[in-house]
Amino acid sequence: MIPAKFDYVRATSTDEAVSLLGAHGTDAKLIAGGHSLLPLMKMRLATPAVLVDVARIRDLAYVREVDGHVAIGALTRHRELETSPVLAEHAPMLAHAASLVGDPQVRHRGTLGGTLAHGDPASDLPAVVLALGGEVEVQGPRGRRSIPATGFFTDFLETALAPDEMIVEVRVPKTSSGWSYQKFHRRAQDWAIVGCAVLGGADPGVALVNMGPTPVRAGAVEDALRAGASADDAAARAADGTRPPSDLNADAEFRRHLAGVLVRRALREAAAS
Repeated sequence: MIPAKFDYVRATSTDEAVSLLGAHGTDAKLIAGGHSLLPLMKMRLATPAVLVDVARIRDLAYVREVDGHVAIGALTRHRELETSPVLAEHAPMLAHAASLVGDPQVRHRGTLGGTLAHGDPASDLPAVVLALGGEVEVQGPRGRRSIPATGFFTDFLETALAPDEMIVEVRVPKTSSGWSYQKFHRRAQDWAIVGCAVLGGADPGVALVNMGPTPVRAGAVEDALRAGASADDAAARAADGTRPPSDLNADAEFRRHLAGVLVRRALREAAAS
């Protein structure tokens, strides 16, 4: 299908992009890699009047070690995450999950900020940022604010971003605990039918892919682990409080079963690493 008519503007700085969003309001959409937005536009599920291209704002593309966390620019591409020596040392689960996103073409164009802003519950990286206890820094006309990843995803393809805000940075704590990212899909380049991200240690983080309208933390699993439960017993609670969808790939009951299987595998791998 063909998208509805739209105007195109290329922003050269973060301030200019925010100004354009403020000027056009809900009629404007940011575009960087475009792999999430353009398919929606072709199906006319999204019909922005103005596209603001931010792909060339390269001062938002970086991976840096800052005190006790890793700071990642919103326009850092998946391939840059995959090959970052900083992430390999301090947040390897994020680098590994980035290597599993789509195909090389997608990884060379897609950005971390775009993935989080899209908020797809079937996407890999939002769940990893959740499990790591990350934060999302956004900028709007009133300045910057930081949103914990746990409060960033609000509904299906909806986030806490205001219409005149854009993501500028993602921060994740440095990690030294074992970790694992598991997902089940039919083909290597497909969206996950179910996936899970697990960070081990005394304060575990467990997040699920495609188990609700948003990426979700598996709070029942985390609570069980903190209480001293075994991996098997904790994994049995993987689906607690979730709302998995039923679609052509799997029904909700199969996804609940699969979540338990994948979380058990991930917990065992994290404990062994």
